[in-house]
Amino acid sequence: MKRGAGLLLLCLSLGACQSQNPYVADSKPLPPAPAQAANTVDRSAYPAPVRDYGRYRNWAWRDGRLPAGSAWADSAQVAEAVSDALDQRGLRPVHDNRRADLSVSADLHLEKRLRQVRDDYAYGGYGGYNRYGNGYGMYNTVPIVRTYEVEVVVVRVHLFDGASGQPVWSASAEASSQGSLSERVDALRQAVENALAAYPPS
Repeated sequence: MKRGAGLLLLCLSLGACQSQNPYVADSKPLPPAPAQAANTVDRSAYPAPVRDYGRYRNWAWRDGRLPAGSAWADSAQVAEAVSDALDQRGLRPVHDNRRADLSVSADLHLEKRLRQVRDDYAYGGYGGYNRYGNGYGMYNTVPIVRTYEVEVVVVRVHLFDGASGQPVWSASAEASSQGSLSERVDALRQAVENALAAYPPS
């Protein structure tokens, strides 16, 4: 009986496989390409060319404007710090009306940051000697995290291709806003140096 039911089920399955498929593949032809497609290059289909940073030899301020100063540091201090950092990377300022290889802009502003400090406070005690022998000891630490707000100065430096105006490099770094005038100048120089530390990229 079981054998007959299995044979019947097999015949029905084979009959179903031989029936006509109700689904028919149908597609429409692709529309013709526009006439200008033969002469147009789709640049988005290709990777961007590798930039040759070695061809950049000199620079000038973008639109001829020095970076804006602030109460923390004036315009001349910012300009001098950026100029010195670029000079260390072999980039010389243009002093005539020639178009520079790079145009440079820089800005600084104050921002607030939250800092956290963890202190481990120890507590415990130790019992001395008694008639039963040595005493007991206990020692442990408790982590205490303190959060406080500090003000920092953020320096941003932007480099643009002198011919195309396209961005070439952009980076920022921060320094403490506290200290005397000479300490702030040193902090500004260090922040600009940190911002340009990875230029030119390898």
